[in-house]
Amino acid sequence: MSIVTTSTPSSSGSNEEMPAVTERTARRSAETALFMRDHVLSLVSHDLRSPLNAIHSWAYVLDRKIDANDATAQRALEGIRNGVDQQVKLLESIVDTTRAETKALALNRAPFALRPLLDDTLGDVREGLAARRGVELALNTPLAEQQMDGDRERLAAALWLLVTFAVEASASGTTVTLEADIDASKFCATVSWQASSAALTDPALPHVLENFARAQATHPREAGRISWVLGLCKRISEAHDGAFEQGEWTDGQSSTLKLRVPLAGA
Repeated sequence: MSIVTTSTPSSSGSNEEMPAVTERTARRSAETALFMRDHVLSLVSHDLRSPLNAIHSWAYVLDRKIDANDATAQRALEGIRNGVDQQVKLLESIVDTTRAETKALALNRAPFALRPLLDDTLGDVREGLAARRGVELALNTPLAEQQMDGDRERLAAALWLLVTFAVEASASGTTVTLEADIDASKFCATVSWQASSAALTDPALPHVLENFARAQATHPREAGRISWVLGLCKRISEAHDGAFEQGEWTDGQSSTLKLRVPLAGA
């Protein structure tokens, strides 16, 4: 297995490359915010529909139990039903409509080499944030000529966010490691680092992810849920019939983000 370590000094990149890296970093940050909004609205829609469905079901049960000649009770039931219907319409008009921009995620699939994707990703994150944060980036992979069929730009955005989030949550002098391999016809990428809530939220440090997103990522998560800011990773991996996983977060301990996608499209 080959190990390539990317050092942090900004002099590793030419001055001509910096405007392009800055532009890509800004675009990736904007994409991250857009998909975070999408992810949050999806959670809101789900969390609100569940109790509304329960209220609607219990209203049906009450309708069977209450005297049909009791005008007051019937008006109360009608008010419950109307209230549920209004809330559902509100969700459809506000939440679902707002999500329309990213709800259907189109993929531009084509064969591409994996190793250049990994190298380019680390180069952009190094120049865009890691060098300014004093965080070292390491690549651990045996990949050389292997290719996959997928949307390179989308996957580049997901990998960029994996590594960038880890850098955001790393103290100066530490290392973020990207491990990549092929396992059972799937491309597997794992980012690991030593978690630091202080580094993630310190306003004195350089950041590229939004303050609100970084703060929310330090909060306890319900089982099976991810930090909101990582919504883009989840959507892109699932669009490729893959999966995304966020490991447990404990300050001072190793934390991981994992992305797995099939090498060939369905």
